[in-house]
Amino acid sequence: MKDLSPRPGDLEPIETASRDEVAALQLDRMKWSLKHAYDNVPFYKASFDAAGVHPDDLTTLADLAKFPFTVKQDLRDNYPFNMFAVPREKLRRVHASSGTTGQPTVVGYTQGDLDVWGQVVARSLRAAGLRTGDMLHNAYGYGLFTGGLGIHLGADALGLSTVPVSGGMTERQVRLIRDFLPKGITVTPSYALSILDEFKSEGMDPRACSLQVGIFGAEPWTNAMRQEIEAAFDMHAVDIYGLSEVMGPGVSMECVETKDGLHIWEDHFYPEIINPDTGEPVADGEQGELVFTSLTKEAFPIIRYRTRDLTRLLPGTARSMRRMEKVTGRSDDMIILRGVNVFPTQIEEQLMTVHGLAPHFQVVLSRPDRLDELLVQVEAIEGFTSNEERVHAAADLRNKIKRNVGVTVKVDVADPGKVERSQGKAVRIIDNRPKA
Repeated sequence: MKDLSPRPGDLEPIETASRDEVAALQLDRMKWSLKHAYDNVPFYKASFDAAGVHPDDLTTLADLAKFPFTVKQDLRDNYPFNMFAVPREKLRRVHASSGTTGQPTVVGYTQGDLDVWGQVVARSLRAAGLRTGDMLHNAYGYGLFTGGLGIHLGADALGLSTVPVSGGMTERQVRLIRDFLPKGITVTPSYALSILDEFKSEGMDPRACSLQVGIFGAEPWTNAMRQEIEAAFDMHAVDIYGLSEVMGPGVSMECVETKDGLHIWEDHFYPEIINPDTGEPVADGEQGELVFTSLTKEAFPIIRYRTRDLTRLLPGTARSMRRMEKVTGRSDDMIILRGVNVFPTQIEEQLMTVHGLAPHFQVVLSRPDRLDELLVQVEAIEGFTSNEERVHAAADLRNKIKRNVGVTVKVDVADPGKVERSQGKAVRIIDNRPKA
């Protein structure tokens, strides 16, 4: 893999500022953000008043813990525009969640917000090793989802040549990579595996393609998956993080020269880690639920938003701003199986160590009797055809999950291509248990 480390002069001054300088900027911007939300969003005024706090009560960054949390249901309850802090006519863009599991959540952006979004995504793409004039194959979905258009905004700000291919039509994805010779690709890790399968089905060597870096986000993925993708494509694989409620992609980014966690762009987004059960803040370095407060957003300020993502905060390395560890899962994606907490990423980690099995999987929950059961549906790699080999691989995976995760599962090894493919975020959990 080529060295994509930054050159002297590449970084913005804030990326190497001292912690004291970053904290002073954060405090100034946090005071503004709390007042902006309180004065212009009835929800926040009511929420702060009910908690007995006022924006003037913030005199240090630690004082933020006095303020109430915001959760996704609050956004749904104020659908569509009641969380906005500016008149509707000042919005330059509106995005929304799919709403497949309930009322959609709607977010909006002023021109100033779009400028900031472009800046932090450009900073993220540069941290991945891309530079002005490089070509980017953007396979995130375009539309109400913030992924495709958010990346495109930053790519324009950085001066990239962007191929806005969006998701789906995997055969065309491979053809455009082959013909256009992009240096980078932005895509979900699960869909990257589908693109990899298409390379192989066409008899093409993915290591011979032009890609030097893949920027992966929108779903949790493991370091084992990183190693698989890097080996298959002979390219760097780095993590990008964001969520629409906070901004979209570009809230934090892994630097290609270190690949040791995602640096949060703390000049715009203030992170906390809390105990997900008690809501109390925990110290940097401790595992918990990630919470964000926006510092500069005009249209849609967000105060102490509970992301449900589980991670921990670490000191900066390649940049002075703090890092978040790769997200290990979501508190609302956690499976409790006979008293044991199980995350899909834990299944993935074990799957990646079993010879003969492809990295595609789903977990299926059922309750045939009184107890929940978990079936791991995986598939064999090409050429791994004998029944004896598959039985052995299934037993190996089952034993590793039991030994390392602590639960007993069933494993079904299907033919290649039989596990449902994702063209966006992977659907890892199928819950077939009877509804209460």
